[in-house]
Amino acid sequence: METVKRATRARASHRPERRGRRTLVDVTVQYATAARGVPAREDFHAWVTSALAHDAHITIRVVGLAEGRALNRAYRGRDYATNVLTFVLNDSPPLAGDLVLCAPVIAREAREQRKSLTAHYAHLTIHGVLHLQGYDHADDRQAQAMETLETRILKRLGYPDPYTSLSHHG
Repeated sequence: METVKRATRARASHRPERRGRRTLVDVTVQYATAARGVPAREDFHAWVTSALAHDAHITIRVVGLAEGRALNRAYRGRDYATNVLTFVLNDSPPLAGDLVLCAPVIAREAREQRKSLTAHYAHLTIHGVLHLQGYDHADDRQAQAMETLETRILKRLGYPDPYTSLSHHG
């Protein structure tokens, strides 16, 4: 993934960890925004781990609007910031990829959907990790399967169903 230059200083946090006996989860978190309410590295690590079925090396970058918009425009041809982008670098174990979470978009969506900010970050992190593992929502059947899995993982972590009061897939 190309990095868009920003004036904001990035803070990185990194630590690999064994999950169970066999699964290696290596999560790096980069904070490239001064947004409030952004979860701690430990939260991201727990959410990533809860959604993984394979060894993985994942970098999560939390960005502001300018970087989120630039990345969405460059890689998806869409000229707006979106909530989460998943960049798959290796789609076979060990998986490798980058998740880009746009803090202002996530905060706005959480307010509009009357969700806790933490629950929304958990949902979008899990959503991105599932994309990294090949899940998609290109058609209704795929969307239903992905949403069911997201809901199950979030429930296991103590979060409510993210689709309960939504009229469409976010």
